[in-house]
Amino acid sequence: MRIAIDARAAAEVPAGRGRYVRELLNGLARLDGDHEFLLFAREVWAEASLDQRFQWRTVAAGGLAWPLSTGNQMSRSADVALACTSYAMTLPLRIPCACIVWDFAAFDRRLQAPRGSLLERLTLPIAVRRAGAFIAISESTRRELEQRFPATRSRTSVAHPGTDARFSSVARDDDAAVLARHGLNHPYVLVTGTLEPRKNLPRLIEAFAGLEREVREDTVLVLVGATGWQTDRTFAALSEHGHLVQALGYIPDAELACVYRHAKLLCYMSLYEGFGIPVLEAMSSGTAVLTSAVASMPEVGGDAARYADPLDVADIRRGLRELLTDGDLRARCGAAGIARATSFDWTASAGIVLATLAGLAERGRFTATSE
Repeated sequence: MRIAIDARAAAEVPAGRGRYVRELLNGLARLDGDHEFLLFAREVWAEASLDQRFQWRTVAAGGLAWPLSTGNQMSRSADVALACTSYAMTLPLRIPCACIVWDFAAFDRRLQAPRGSLLERLTLPIAVRRAGAFIAISESTRRELEQRFPATRSRTSVAHPGTDARFSSVARDDDAAVLARHGLNHPYVLVTGTLEPRKNLPRLIEAFAGLEREVREDTVLVLVGATGWQTDRTFAALSEHGHLVQALGYIPDAELACVYRHAKLLCYMSLYEGFGIPVLEAMSSGTAVLTSAVASMPEVGGDAARYADPLDVADIRRGLRELLTDGDLRARCGAAGIARATSFDWTASAGIVLATLAGLAERGRFTATSE
């Protein structure tokens, strides 16, 4: 079977969807079989370590032209396709196709999604008619997909993100140098993710700044992540409380793993996530987690994490106070997180994706429904 994969995010997106695509490719490489994988992208993921079954094919196009041109090329060269970055790819495809569904942030105007989200809202209904299968990254996302588009109920499976061996509680020889390089010479509460409205950073900063001095002591709030969009409120909060907050920007995974395991806790107060990879990364690192009691976060954290209402500054502050003042609780959450993280496995998820694609190819399913 020749499988065409939209692998554009592997080289272009540092975190989130990019990480999922990179680890999916690694997971597929660990599976036995003689399938051939054609990886379509605008640029090759240079750090990839894949075997001869994987071939990169670059398509030089931008905007909407990229998924349309790539879909045409996939139709001519493969038996089945996986769309990862654009539902518009289903428009030109003439082979069975599965689409990865990440989340529905684009459909919730309260989250102030970026301008490109309009295309996502317009093209997902088209994909519902044209794709043979959907792969949601969480049960939460699957439920929302099926609620919004009932026609997908018999066509949707779940392939969670998994754990990465780099995110571990075991210290490395270069940890001290990594921490020094980023100026992390104080105890800190960690926040990771792109700086954008749904990460809810102004409320989190307000909650942290309002902690009693004896609770906070010399602990600082550390923000790790690239600058996204509509960041005015976030940077205003940073400016107001600059003595309590360090914004480090994007940090590569190899160093991010160190930053996770030496944090007192991760506080991830996102208003909405399709999965919430930082929660899983922190648990893998043995770091206690305080996260939002909404969307997919409880699905990821289970009983290992502590929760707060992301819209309630006082409740966020309560959760911070609880974990910062109780070292035994932090230790118990850290140990429980390590155990829970082992249930999320990239190879298993790659197996689900491969089985979905194989099933489509075997049935030769390419039908445009009227729903």
